[in-house]
Amino acid sequence: MTLNIRALAVLLGVVAICAGAAAQEPKVKITESMPWLDVTHNGQKVRIQRIQDTGHKVIDDFAKTSRPCPPFCIHPMQAAPGVATIGELELLEFIARDVKAGTGVLVDARLPEFHKAETIPTAINIPFSLVKSDNPHMDGILTALGAQKGANGKWDFSRAKTLTLFCNGLWCDQSPRAIQGFLAFGYPADKLRYYRDGMQMWRLLGLTTVVPTRPM
Repeated sequence: MTLNIRALAVLLGVVAICAGAAAQEPKVKITESMPWLDVTHNGQKVRIQRIQDTGHKVIDDFAKTSRPCPPFCIHPMQAAPGVATIGELELLEFIARDVKAGTGVLVDARLPEFHKAETIPTAINIPFSLVKSDNPHMDGILTALGAQKGANGKWDFSRAKTLTLFCNGLWCDQSPRAIQGFLAFGYPADKLRYYRDGMQMWRLLGLTTVVPTRPM
């Protein structure tokens, strides 16, 4: 499994938030003051909002209440010391503020087959399985995220982007493993966020998902 570093760099440059207004607010808002959030994902405008059908139910695998443990065990609230755990509203704020400013990246840490099927708007795919010392592409990944490698081989993360990582849900270990992998390279804990609820809660809240159109 490899990651196209050039594609990663391009995606980091094109993610942007779009200002927009509509004549009629939806019946089901995100919060009282936030009916939706308009973003650009892979060059296409996407509106993040909740499903308007109040009778809608999740009927696919994300409706499951139980999975074999191990390996699908419930994870702690904190992925690692110093790494903040956030919820949906904090994630939306991160997208609107940090992703928009180019100082933050939303990372889908799942394996590519999950990401290609469905993801959160503005997310890029950096599979947890690639965030390890024996991956020859890690230098390119870290550089694309703003880190700089010195002549002594040590990484300088002072200009590195803040990352918010997620996977399938609070029973999924893919984003915690990616977080541990980044920490092992020296990525500062205060530049990492853990969206523990992941895709399952995002889906249960009826929030918009996208099918990526540009391969990584």
